[in-house]
Amino acid sequence: MEIGMITDSLSSRGFDDVLDIAADLGLSSIELPTGNWSQAPHLDLDRLLDSETARADYLRKVAEHGLRISALNANGNQLHPVSGPAQDAVLRKTVRLARLMEVPTVVCMSGLPAAAGDSSPNWVTSSWPPENVAILEYQWEQVAIPYWRDFASFAAEQSVQLAIEPCFAQLVYNASTARRLIDSVGSGSIGVNLDPSHLMAMGADIPSVIRDLAGSIVHVHAKDVRLNAPIVAANGLHDGTAMTLPQDRAWNYVTLGLGHPAGEAFWADFVYQLRAAGYDGTLNIEHEDVLVNSEEGVRRAAALLGKVALRAAPDWQPADV
Repeated sequence: MEIGMITDSLSSRGFDDVLDIAADLGLSSIELPTGNWSQAPHLDLDRLLDSETARADYLRKVAEHGLRISALNANGNQLHPVSGPAQDAVLRKTVRLARLMEVPTVVCMSGLPAAAGDSSPNWVTSSWPPENVAILEYQWEQVAIPYWRDFASFAAEQSVQLAIEPCFAQLVYNASTARRLIDSVGSGSIGVNLDPSHLMAMGADIPSVIRDLAGSIVHVHAKDVRLNAPIVAANGLHDGTAMTLPQDRAWNYVTLGLGHPAGEAFWADFVYQLRAAGYDGTLNIEHEDVLVNSEEGVRRAAALLGKVALRAAPDWQPADV
C-alpha cells in the first residue's frame, strides 16, 4: 500500500506548496480534483487538455517531487436534472485528461436524479410512502443505469478505471447500492472508491462494508468521523446542520485518529481488512476537519497511516509437507 493525498486537503495553498508538503511527508502520490464540486485550485482542466506541453510540464513538476498522480477527481452530480449536462461534460473531460496523462483512475459520485418531472434531485431512503418505490425505480432504470452503461463504455474506450464513491444524498450511498450499480452496468471499468467517513456517518460497520465490497474496491480515501453522542442519542445520525457548526451536529468529519473511538487500532484493522479484500492500492488522505488547521491535519493523518499501512507485498509460503 502507498499513502497519498487529495490536494483539496490543502486547497488554500499553492500547488508548489502542496507538492513540497507531500514530498516532505514522504507521500507517494496525489489525487487532483478537476472541477464540479471542487474549485480545482491545483489543476486547469481545459489548459491541460489543450496543451501537450502544459501536460508535460505539469507531470514533470509532480515527478520532480518524487510523486505520481494516482487519480483525478470530478465529484459532482452529473445526473442532476438541471446542471447535470454541464457536470457530465467536466467528468468526460476529466476521463480524457486521465488517458492523456496516463492517470489510471477517475473518482466520481454516482449522481442523484430527480423524480420524474422534478427539477431537484430526490434522495429516497425509505420504501414508504409507496410512491417512493416508484421514484426509485424511475431513478435507477430510466436514468442511472442507462447513463452509467454509456459512461462505462466511454471510460473503457479511454482505458480509465472509474471509482464511484458511495455517499449520502447520492443514488449510490452504501454497499448494496454500489453492488447494484456495478452488477447492472456489468463493466470492469466501474469500481468503488471507499471513503469510510460517509458510511460511518450513516452508522455502517466499516469492516463489514469492506468484506461486502471485496473485489470491487479500486480506490480509497482516508477520512474519519466523530460522533457527537448527546445529539446522536436525541436525534439520530441524519443531520442537516451546517458543517461550520460542529458543536451542534450529530457527526463531523475530523482529522484521522480523532474520530472513531478505537483510534489508531481502527485504522490498523481498516488496512488489514482492505488487504484481505484484495485492495493494496493508495490510501488517500482527505482533510475536511473545520476545527483543525489543514496542514496540521494532513501531517497527523500521514503519521498515523505511516504506522499502520502495509507497504510490502505478502510473501508467506506454506511449509513443504
